[in-house]
Amino acid sequence: MAPYEIRIIGDPVLRRRAADVDNVDGTLVRIVEDMVETMYSADGIGLAAPQVGVQKRLFVWDMGDGPRTIVNPQIVESDGEWVYDEGCLSVPGLTWEIVRPKEVHIVGRDLDGNEVSVEADELEARLFQHELDHLDGTLLIERLDDSTRKAALRTLREMGIGPGSPTSSRPPDTGGDKPSGGLRLL
Repeated sequence: MAPYEIRIIGDPVLRRRAADVDNVDGTLVRIVEDMVETMYSADGIGLAAPQVGVQKRLFVWDMGDGPRTIVNPQIVESDGEWVYDEGCLSVPGLTWEIVRPKEVHIVGRDLDGNEVSVEADELEARLFQHELDHLDGTLLIERLDDSTRKAALRTLREMGIGPGSPTSSRPPDTGGDKPSGGLRLL
């Protein structure tokens, strides 16, 4: 069982801007370790601290080369455009085509205080942008055009999740279904 429950759309913690991390201590390191375990348990490739109810500007990710952490991340450059069917652990069971920059350069710090600087493209670039959205209190659904957003909200209500739902702090039971194809949850 994962150490944390992933917060679901409708939980107010997902709408708040996370606070900068001023100090990395043993408690924060343990939070990060638990976040990594939670991300793996949910079959995700990225997880932002607010998604587990921690209002700190950090996220974890793993693109297949081991877990990494970035604290107080910022995108300093972006370029291009890439459309991708994007999903989110906090909006379970649904995906939408989202247009984002294809390439980004992100900077921040690791847990030892060392500078992190990553130039990424395609899926990893999208992951960074997606997790930064969480740190700013922006949900994937806000990236949709008006008509698609309305349809998405209707679908969420029909699923019994989202604003006002009693399941806003836990995912619905999807019968163990996993995303199909090459879709990766962020």
